[in-house]
Amino acid sequence: METKTPGQDFSYKTYLNILHGPLELIDVQKLADACTDKWYNQTLCKVNDSVVRLAVIQGEYHWHEHKDIDEFFFVLDGHFLIDLEDRVVDLAPGQGFVVPKGMRHRTRAPERTVILMVERADIVPTGD
Repeated sequence: METKTPGQDFSYKTYLNILHGPLELIDVQKLADACTDKWYNQTLCKVNDSVVRLAVIQGEYHWHEHKDIDEFFFVLDGHFLIDLEDRVVDLAPGQGFVVPKGMRHRTRAPERTVILMVERADIVPTGD
């Protein structure tokens, strides 16, 4: 899935295929190092009814919400911002945050940032 928001000079590259199965080693650093896109999102594996996704990002995503799905973001490297209607959540490496279902939000990364996300497998990454 590749999407582009008006006024944006790059595409969101989102890969929903599951890259690794159970009992497979997942080398997140190797995947992140190989990424040359400004906004890259790859599903790494499935755990029960959820998926773990890797994102390597720089720039901002559009405002959106997920009516029935929570999202967990965990920063591995860089600086990650989550804009909510009433505040901005500022995350550094080693920090995580859950955006509850139904909450309008926008994510941003002022510099190249590597994050992991955990969310239900049937999520539509661009929002409802």
